[in-house]
Amino acid sequence: MMRARVAYAGAIHEATPIVTEHGPRLRLADGRVRDERDVVWLAPFEAGTIFALGLNYAEHAKELQFTQQEEPLVFLKGPGSVIGHRGVTRRPDDVTFMHYECELAVVIGRTAQHVKRESAMQYVAGYTIANDYAIRDYLENYYRPNLRVKNRDGGTVLGPWFVDAADIADVNALELRTYVNGELKQRGNTRDFVTGIAELIEYLSSFMTLAPGDVILTGTPEGVFNVNAGDEVICEIDGLGRLINTIASDAEFGRASTTE
Repeated sequence: MMRARVAYAGAIHEATPIVTEHGPRLRLADGRVRDERDVVWLAPFEAGTIFALGLNYAEHAKELQFTQQEEPLVFLKGPGSVIGHRGVTRRPDDVTFMHYECELAVVIGRTAQHVKRESAMQYVAGYTIANDYAIRDYLENYYRPNLRVKNRDGGTVLGPWFVDAADIADVNALELRTYVNGELKQRGNTRDFVTGIAELIEYLSSFMTLAPGDVILTGTPEGVFNVNAGDEVICEIDGLGRLINTIASDAEFGRASTTE
């Protein structure tokens, strides 16, 4: 099942996709049907701790000119960085290189402690798309993923849908695509993970407890390029939909924030 969370008429609603004679629409939990542009899209679930993987595709590591790490490279992201589908991400006026990162996001559904990889997928509730923006100006090396690189307000876009794990036939064979202003810029496949989902859950749960709602961003493939104010970025993953957002300058971001 695919479901979203949206704000409409002063309340937060769960919504599901439907197709009408007028095209795709959203059905709110109370039965009302609305166009997707009539609502404010939120992250499709209340995110807990966000674990982000770096260099989890070998070709992306080469692209950044980093050597492959010996164990998973994991850093944390704050909840204040999260926005939903059709949200706005700020590109600071004083930076020279900011790029998108299309990623499969894994949502934990059960408390996990000392889980072995053989049973790890039983702890996955479902999946969504993430666009994990990075500002390369401040990226020193993979040992120190500077807060200014990855934890900006609006820098973690999640959505549009939460998709139940049972609805994805093979999570290890999903194609990822990123378009900037309609042009295909990035393409990869989850079969190329350096460390798979089950192994990541085993690794993380070996020294800390994973809770329902925690999210693992599984890394991005090669093909990252600079984005500028005014750009529209679309991330697609097979079976999960299309995550759309726009880039704004400092001044534009301030105006967008005050009108939401």
